[in-house]
Amino acid sequence: MRRILPVLALCLLGLGGQSEPASADYITYPWCANYNAGRGGGRNCGFWTFQQCMATVWGIGGFCELNSMYRGPMAGQIPPPGRSAY
Repeated sequence: MRRILPVLALCLLGLGGQSEPASADYITYPWCANYNAGRGGGRNCGFWTFQQCMATVWGIGGFCELNSMYRGPMAGQIPPPGRSAY
């Protein structure tokens, strides 16, 4: 038991030294779906088009709105087929 504790402590120190800070990078899109508004529903801002958003909320309740945080296409975003993001 005396041997295990120092080894365990060294392992924990080694793991702690390799950690990186959390990244807040996320990609937003122009349209947001608000699910079950007023009843504690969620929000998903991952839609390129209004039609994509409406297809998602159709039948489950909710509405679509423009994403006020969207600042234009970013690296890594892939536009829907047949449409240019730029």
